[in-house]
Amino acid sequence: MKRQFPLGPWAVLLAAALVALPGCNTIAGAGKDVQSVGKAVEKTAEKCKDGKC
Repeated sequence: MKRQFPLGPWAVLLAAALVALPGCNTIAGAGKDVQSVGKAVEKTAEKCKDGKC
Protein backbone atom coordinates (compact mmCIF):
# COMPACT_ATOMS: atom_id res chain seq x y z
CA MET A 1 0.00 0.00 0.00
CA LYS A 2 1.37 3.38 -1.00
CA ARG A 3 1.54 6.22 1.54
CA GLN A 4 -0.33 9.34 0.53
CA PHE A 5 1.77 11.61 2.76
CA PRO A 6 5.46 10.72 2.65
CA LEU A 7 7.23 11.32 5.94
CA GLY A 8 10.64 12.86 5.99
CA PRO A 9 12.61 15.89 7.11
CA TRP A 10 9.79 18.27 6.19
CA ALA A 11 7.33 16.39 8.38
CA VAL A 12 9.72 16.55 11.32
CA LEU A 13 10.33 20.26 10.73
CA LEU A 14 6.61 20.95 10.53
CA ALA A 15 5.93 19.03 13.73
CA ALA A 16 8.71 20.92 15.54
CA ALA A 17 7.34 24.25 14.30
CA LEU A 18 3.81 23.37 15.44
CA VAL A 19 5.13 22.59 18.91
CA ALA A 20 7.53 25.56 19.15
CA LEU A 21 5.53 28.40 17.62
CA PRO A 22 2.80 28.65 20.26
CA GLY A 23 5.57 29.52 22.73
CA CYS A 24 6.45 32.59 20.68
CA ASN A 25 4.15 35.41 21.73
CA THR A 26 5.62 37.95 19.34
CA ILE A 27 7.74 38.17 16.23
CA ALA A 28 10.62 39.25 18.47
CA GLY A 29 10.14 36.08 20.50
CA ALA A 30 10.21 33.99 17.34
CA GLY A 31 13.40 35.75 16.27
CA LYS A 32 15.04 34.97 19.62
CA ASP A 33 14.00 31.33 19.32
CA VAL A 34 15.50 31.06 15.83
CA GLN A 35 18.65 32.83 17.01
CA SER A 36 19.11 30.42 19.92
CA VAL A 37 18.74 27.45 17.57
CA GLY A 38 21.31 29.01 15.22
CA LYS A 39 23.77 29.47 18.09
CA ALA A 40 23.33 25.85 19.16
CA VAL A 41 23.97 24.65 15.59
CA GLU A 42 27.02 26.90 15.33
CA LYS A 43 28.41 25.63 18.65
CA THR A 44 27.96 22.01 17.56
CA ALA A 45 29.59 22.73 14.20
CA GLU A 46 32.59 24.28 15.94
CA LYS A 47 32.98 21.18 18.12
CA CYS A 48 32.71 18.87 15.13
CA LYS A 49 34.82 20.71 12.58
CA ASP A 50 37.91 18.70 13.55
CA GLY A 51 35.98 15.44 13.62
CA LYS A 52 35.86 15.41 17.43
CA CYS A 53 32.12 15.15 17.94
